[in-house]
Amino acid sequence: MSRKNEKIAAMIASHQGQDLDAHYLGYFECFNRQLFYEAHEVLESLWLADRHGPNGAFYKGLIQLAGGFVHLQKHRPGPAAALFKLAQANLKLYPPHHERLEMSRVLSLLDEWLRNLRSADGRYDLLGRAPELVLERNYRERQSST
Repeated sequence: MSRKNEKIAAMIASHQGQDLDAHYLGYFECFNRQLFYEAHEVLESLWLADRHGPNGAFYKGLIQLAGGFVHLQKHRPGPAAALFKLAQANLKLYPPHHERLEMSRVLSLLDEWLRNLRSADGRYDLLGRAPELVLERNYRERQSST
């Protein structure tokens, strides 16, 4: 096993026993640490298992979102924008709150980065403006009060 795979396995293991799948939680940990390639890798096993299921497009959209930022890290804004647009199309299929993720925030993040890429004329800076995805903590309380 490579050091990267060991790192990913350890991250997944650290999320075992929680209320959401460890791979799903690992995705957010990687994403928020700007480990976008690793975020993609962590979530891929969930997507492969549910490719044609109810969360197939959801996982695919999140993978595309991370992939877009991988391209930005490699200074490839065109492929990043293409993946962001694909992510939007997939994530728009889901309700406003899905798997403890507020979809409007994710879609706003995608809109913001697409606008940034269109207006940047090839100049953009990922550092210092790193995106963050936050899972809702009070999801159950909000659900029970509605």
